[in-house]
Amino acid sequence: MKMRMRKIATWLLNPPTDGPKSILLLRLMAGGVFFWEGLLKFVYANQGVGRFTKLGMPFPHFTAAFVGYLEIVGGLLLLTGLATRLIAIPFVAEMIVAILSTKISLYLGRSPLPLPPAPPLIGFWAVLHEVRSEYAQMLTAAFLLVNGPGKWSLDALLQRNRIVSRIAEPGRALDLSLAGK
Repeated sequence: MKMRMRKIATWLLNPPTDGPKSILLLRLMAGGVFFWEGLLKFVYANQGVGRFTKLGMPFPHFTAAFVGYLEIVGGLLLLTGLATRLIAIPFVAEMIVAILSTKISLYLGRSPLPLPPAPPLIGFWAVLHEVRSEYAQMLTAAFLLVNGPGKWSLDALLQRNRIVSRIAEPGRALDLSLAGK
């Protein structure tokens, strides 16, 4: 059990950073959306505690604040590419909860939230239209969980610094004959 936990921790804390530089674009998209949605939960009550109250969430004041802080801090982590895999997990979970808590009632025509401004208003097609943001955020977070933050990230920078510091450890022999190969 201890070995399995160590493997999971190693996997989470040492993501691959050899992916394309274009992963930065996905981090900017998802991180930016999470960040500003977190801010909105504090700026507008109808986006935070009011929304959580209408949805029947337990402890709406606490839940809205918790989710708001998670999105602000987590959004900044994604934007910088730091602890990318760690923050991707709660973001995937959050999007699943968001979909289940808002789209089932929309499908059934019993949503406590305002209906979409234009048809389709309820049912399957309304859900498909309204779920697009959560779906995109969930899949982007899942992609970052699996593939890591890419080359242009703080995770990659920290990994490179760890490798360099290991090579430069005092008393460690460095074979310069292999350095250029």
